[in-house]
Amino acid sequence: MDHVISGVAKFQKEVFPEKKAAFKKLANGQNPEVLFITCSDSRIDPNLVTQTEPGDLFICRNAGNVVPPHSNQTGGMTASIEFAVAALGVTHIVVCGHSDCGAMKGALAPEGLTALPHVKEWLGHCRVATEVVKEKCGCDSLNKDDHLQLVTEENVVQQLQHLRTHPAVAAKIATGQVQLHGWFYNIETAEVLSYDEKTGEFVPMDSSFATEEALVANK
Repeated sequence: MDHVISGVAKFQKEVFPEKKAAFKKLANGQNPEVLFITCSDSRIDPNLVTQTEPGDLFICRNAGNVVPPHSNQTGGMTASIEFAVAALGVTHIVVCGHSDCGAMKGALAPEGLTALPHVKEWLGHCRVATEVVKEKCGCDSLNKDDHLQLVTEENVVQQLQHLRTHPAVAAKIATGQVQLHGWFYNIETAEVLSYDEKTGEFVPMDSSFATEEALVANK
């Protein structure tokens, strides 16, 4: 904890003075372009990976980068998504999964989550991903690492589908004001894959993606 506390002091003394004008502007409001939904995993730093500054991303994090389907029951994710889209006016939503995801490991082996009942229930939102991969590829034919990556990628696709059930998101998609993006981030290599709706595959992302239309069809 000491290094965390000393980090605050370093931020105040060294980092903040260089960006004082930017923070002064941010003190009076925010105008992020992107809602970035990713895992709570401590190894993921959205601003570092995307090289963005404070105010650029509206970040929502939870175990497994889950987006529960819309319902009449209010939850933190539902409220945050609605606020980002309807109040802040974000124009892009990214759902980003990652390699070696503990939540996806749990989704693949729910019988091991008996002592974590809330985690087990939460990961029920990922069951579709495990079933889709099982149906498409089988389990016996896959090695452990490939199986985990396929489920992690499929989970991103399913959470994008869940996003479309949220009224605020659906309305903005229908009018072309919001685009959806599905990403997979490899911690070890820094590679980022982007979901291509046309092919149904995750493909390497490079600088050309910055000027292309969203790869996920806004249906």
